[in-house]
Amino acid sequence: MTSADPSTAGSSAASPGRPDEADILAALGHAAFVWDIASDAMAWSPAAAAIFRDLPAEALASGASFANLIEPVRAVRSEALLGSPGGSHGVAYRIEYGVRASTAAPVCWIEETGCWFAAPDGKPARVEGIVRVNNERHAREQQLVKLAQHDPLTGELNRSHLMASLAEAVDEASQFRSNFAFMLIGIDHLARVNDAFGFDVADQVIGEVAKRIRARLRAGDLLGRFSGNKFGLILKNCTIDDMTVAAERFLAGIRDEVVPTKSGPVAVTASIGGVSAPRYARGADEALNRAHESLDAAKSRRRGSFSLWRPNVERDAQRRVNIRVTDEIVTALNERRIVMAFEPVVQAVSRAPAFHECLVRMKQDDGELLLAPDIVPVAEKLGLIRLVDHRVLELVVAELAAAPGVELSLNISPDTTMDADWWASIESLLGANPGVAERLIVEITETVAIQDLDDVRGFVNRLKNFGARIAIDDFGAGYTSFRNLRNLGVDIVKIDGAFVQNIARSADDRAFVQTLIDLARRLEIKTVAEWVQDEASAIMLRDWGCDYIQGRLIGLASAERPWAVRATGVTAAS
Repeated sequence: MTSADPSTAGSSAASPGRPDEADILAALGHAAFVWDIASDAMAWSPAAAAIFRDLPAEALASGASFANLIEPVRAVRSEALLGSPGGSHGVAYRIEYGVRASTAAPVCWIEETGCWFAAPDGKPARVEGIVRVNNERHAREQQLVKLAQHDPLTGELNRSHLMASLAEAVDEASQFRSNFAFMLIGIDHLARVNDAFGFDVADQVIGEVAKRIRARLRAGDLLGRFSGNKFGLILKNCTIDDMTVAAERFLAGIRDEVVPTKSGPVAVTASIGGVSAPRYARGADEALNRAHESLDAAKSRRRGSFSLWRPNVERDAQRRVNIRVTDEIVTALNERRIVMAFEPVVQAVSRAPAFHECLVRMKQDDGELLLAPDIVPVAEKLGLIRLVDHRVLELVVAELAAAPGVELSLNISPDTTMDADWWASIESLLGANPGVAERLIVEITETVAIQDLDDVRGFVNRLKNFGARIAIDDFGAGYTSFRNLRNLGVDIVKIDGAFVQNIARSADDRAFVQTLIDLARRLEIKTVAEWVQDEASAIMLRDWGCDYIQGRLIGLASAERPWAVRATGVTAAS
């Protein structure tokens, strides 16, 4: 190999009995070079021809001609030499780049390792190094990059890079005053496919849906897998009208043909929610939240449809109310402003008091009370109902401990039935207050009872083991059979007031309520009629054999206790 300075580049002739360095490098797939910066001349070992097979010899003759073939950054070699100050002993460097003779030729990825030496002025004067082909390593690194950025099942962007691309799209659209659409596509009922055929078939469905969406995208649009059954789409330069057309194209592409799987064909539909950005979403998080909201709206209205996010004054006002009520609930819990009102339940025959239903109330700063319909739905939606139910349980047990002759019932939310902390609380409270459990009635709604009979049966049995009774609230609104009631072992059925309030005027309601009472009596389950409004209805219910009644006729809920509270060591519900 010709060198600008043989004393430092090494002798080209091998000493007797000593292997030639160039031959060793060639055997390892390496080529050596010396690059004289002043003249820009490059001298290569013979192995260079094998490494750069498609490059003409003149392309390797100078640094400038060689740089013209380098990509993606032509100046990568010169930048490496300027990265640190030189010295008499040289400065080592290592770079990677691709070279190819023409745009039609494949890229050959090169790893270059060398050392440059400085002239008296400290600037690079000479470079000595070796090169080798590292296509396989580059391919592996590219694959690792792809795996880090793409979903392994579909090959599309994974969630983190989808969100990064969404943030970039928002910034770009804001900068250039353009529009784009962000969509979330959710495969409908994918859990049913999992249950019926297994996760491998569901994976086939997910992969096929991704292909169908991909086939209908334009150049420049982006697709990513957001979660198990959801895909995110970024449609560049897309107006609201364009979005509606595109959504129908995606929906049709997914639903019009069954998905072939190893277990047979599977029919699939999807729902789509979309938002126009940055018009209605000024950030990635806002775009995601509003697309999610629209997707939920589409599924609620009709599976397999598209919903577009638009401003809604009533919805925004309700959200402000939710935020205010949420803050008030948390503050009221901390300040012990959650209180109870007591609604009487009486014997249908004698009108003697039987028990009182405890209804939650919340004192506001101005002294006004928020009622259960204002508190419970918001608390359930925002995950605060568990805290409310814990506080109500404490209040009810305190009342029962303070008034030994009183029987009370309390309602609990569906989430609380499976709440381990609630169970720990009730076990502790009932254990610390003997005689209370026998006067406690826990009400669960009929919708909870039919969700999972096995879980509810376990819930009922645990409470009955304490000595408490169980009531099914709003019975008749769902589809629980009396056979299930018998299997659950419930003590009381509270007939939904929507059927009771009109029995004096509606023959259908009379027949329905009378049938429920008759069936419950045959199963030895007590009945309570809710929302009793007038004396005529009360007499009918008594004659049909209803055990208890409650409602406007008997008396509405009041914070006043109709019993005397004797002094005890337990904090009374005040």
